[in-house]
Amino acid sequence: MNKNELVSAVAEQSGVSKKDVEKVIKAMTSAIHEELANGGKVQIPDLGAFKCNDRKERTVRNPKTGETMVSPACKVAKFTAAKALKECVNK
Repeated sequence: MNKNELVSAVAEQSGVSKKDVEKVIKAMTSAIHEELANGGKVQIPDLGAFKCNDRKERTVRNPKTGETMVSPACKVAKFTAAKALKECVNK
């Protein structure tokens, strides 16, 4: 499902216009981006949690050349599915 299909599905199920749904989705993703950029955590009931983790410096290998190099420390976004989502997927 792409963004347009998501907007259409939410608009149909909620009875809200597609323009309004698109604004809400943009605002929601913007708020999640901002919170993660500040190192925070966002929990959405029945869906899951987004959080920012620190990744340590590590040695990696280029599969094409076989060359090893050092990947610098960085922050990564992580999503953990909620129990309700896991149960829905595993019906």
